[in-house]
Amino acid sequence: GAPTSKEFSICNSKHSLALTIINPRLPAYYHELGDGKRVVSGPVFLQSPTATSEEPMKRKVALTVNGSRREDEVEPRLLLVHYLRDVAGLTGTHIGCDTSQCGACTVLVDGKAVKSCTMFAVQAQDADIQTIEGLADGDKLHPLQQAFWDNHGLQCGYCTPGFIMAGVYLLSQNPNPSDDEIRKGLEGNLCRCTGYVNIIKSVKDAAGKMGAATGAGTGSPVTAGGD
Repeated sequence: GAPTSKEFSICNSKHSLALTIINPRLPAYYHELGDGKRVVSGPVFLQSPTATSEEPMKRKVALTVNGSRREDEVEPRLLLVHYLRDVAGLTGTHIGCDTSQCGACTVLVDGKAVKSCTMFAVQAQDADIQTIEGLADGDKLHPLQQAFWDNHGLQCGYCTPGFIMAGVYLLSQNPNPSDDEIRKGLEGNLCRCTGYVNIIKSVKDAAGKMGAATGAGTGSPVTAGGD
């Protein structure tokens, strides 16, 4: 018959294999091996040749998140996006597709835009991570956050943190992008609501204001927009 528990072990003389059913609603079946031993087939996930569900293997990871140093023990398989959301409690980084296509989980890793679902937390050892929560200066929004607000660059808002983080990286590399350069810079992010027009407008607006602020500080004129 089907197993009644989501987790179980199969023991032989050498190893203990910890198995977890991914979807308990799907069928799983025991197979008799003789000598009182049974194995299970079905939708299962092999965790480790030696690990048990009570004592998962963990590694220490030390990194900086939004200016604060953190040290945590995590499973090596834990993705950075899950670390940020579930361990660090920074839920502004969203999970939108589970296929690394949508870009909703984009953060800055050592200043570069990275989809945090594409790397493990342990790969961020000694890295400097910035999430959407780290952009604002107290109650003052980052210029790109303010531009998205002013230009209605969002609708449902689910993809917005990823677009803003990708946009911040784009403007750090190209402070005065054209419309085509903005489209190219944000091509790794998907929006299902806005049609992208106001997103591009928001990035151009932020570029102009950030450029004007830089020009005011240096005494040099800066032209907003692009070609």
